[in-house]
Amino acid sequence: MTEDSAAGEATGKAGNAAGKPESTVRTGLGQGPGRLLVMLYGVFTVAAASRSIYQLIAQYQEAPLAYILSAVSAAVYAFITVSLVRGGEGARKAAIVCCALELLGVLTVGTWTLADPSAFPDQTVWSDYGMGYLFIPIFLPVTGLLWLRKARRG
Repeated sequence: MTEDSAAGEATGKAGNAAGKPESTVRTGLGQGPGRLLVMLYGVFTVAAASRSIYQLIAQYQEAPLAYILSAVSAAVYAFITVSLVRGGEGARKAAIVCCALELLGVLTVGTWTLADPSAFPDQTVWSDYGMGYLFIPIFLPVTGLLWLRKARRG
């Protein structure tokens, strides 16, 4: 391996310095400030998944819609976490779509829980725009979209 190709692989910058086509070289989406996003998405994946699994098993009849939405949010968080860790342009584009869908979900569920509280006898991760989680669920996709946009330029 030459010094130039080792430097290209070590930096993870796009290009074919590593002898790979540009589309297969992965950028570090989870590097720098992206590490905080990876950590937060990872924590929210575990929190939402463990909560929803328990609720779906033990309390399904009480609020099935809320528990299913919590499971969906866990899946979205997991996908974004994996995309950020994986890196690369394809993963960045997939993460952008998922962050946009996550934001849409938080806004929809948040508004729905305020407009018709009886539809949600129990909280979801996205209820009241994430109030039960210090509003992190509303800020996380916005921050993710901003980071992914910046990562495209970098």
